[in-house]
Amino acid sequence: MVAVIEAHGLVKKFGDVVALDGLDLVVPEGTVVGLLGPNGAGKTTAVRILTTLLKPDTGNATVAGFDVVRQPNKVRGVIGLTGQYAAVDEYLTGRENLRMFGDLYHLKASYVRERSLELLERFDLADAADRSLRTYSGGMRRRLDLAASLIAKPSILFLDEPTTGLDPRSRLGLWEVITDLVAEGTTVLLTTQYLEEADQLAEEIVVIDHGRVIAKGTSDTLKDDVGGDRIEVVLTDRGLLERAAALLAPVATGEIVTDHEEARVAVPVTGGSASLIDAIRRLDSEGIDIADVVLRRPTLDDVFLTLTGHVAEDES
Repeated sequence: MVAVIEAHGLVKKFGDVVALDGLDLVVPEGTVVGLLGPNGAGKTTAVRILTTLLKPDTGNATVAGFDVVRQPNKVRGVIGLTGQYAAVDEYLTGRENLRMFGDLYHLKASYVRERSLELLERFDLADAADRSLRTYSGGMRRRLDLAASLIAKPSILFLDEPTTGLDPRSRLGLWEVITDLVAEGTTVLLTTQYLEEADQLAEEIVVIDHGRVIAKGTSDTLKDDVGGDRIEVVLTDRGLLERAAALLAPVATGEIVTDHEEARVAVPVTGGSASLIDAIRRLDSEGIDIADVVLRRPTLDDVFLTLTGHVAEDES
């Protein structure tokens, strides 16, 4: 795949604070890459450099082949940006906001009228098009903000924590829109603190902390890297825990953990459901009764905790 966003060795300091510390990033055309990290990790600083709002201290970056420092106007002509907070004007109507963004892009009035109608329909805002934004909900404002970033039909879209502060229903609605855009060929760089969001949308996830990349890969490969699957068995008789652990040792790929208080045995495995069936048969053959059994995949929360030493919510 052709890379449409590339960054190499980006460094940015604000006084004594190092926001980016040699960041490398590659985003292939027509994909969603999720930039995942806690507050202060450098996500927004990276987006601001890639969208020409900041200049790096050292390093270089290109977007659609244009250098973000030497050719900023070229970059701005092919991108759309939605930041953490809606950039729309609450004293204007939805339609007037889209017209304003069209003017900023120096687009023809006839094109802006037609494109605005299309976007208002697409984002379920047509009925509210001529209402002041002061009457809009948070979800409506975010949808209009995203619509405004699409007024010029950009091929590359930067979404900097676009669903921050939204209720679950509004968040799901934006996810659907983003998925549709990518299906149409748009390339998306998405920053987020929501692990579920990265899991749902991103084809590749880049985890950054303290301004540098600490891991990257697909959601599944990152989960595999922190330990793969595990079988958790709860017994009806906690006195049989050690016996159960011994029976399950042949299917284990690592250390077996027992919890006497909950009568639970946790077994790291590979092979998914086949390992689960094997484990159940081994216990059943010895007459060990099972109160509950489950095959668990690691979550991105597990990945985040392993890589950064804390869960994402600690930094939200």
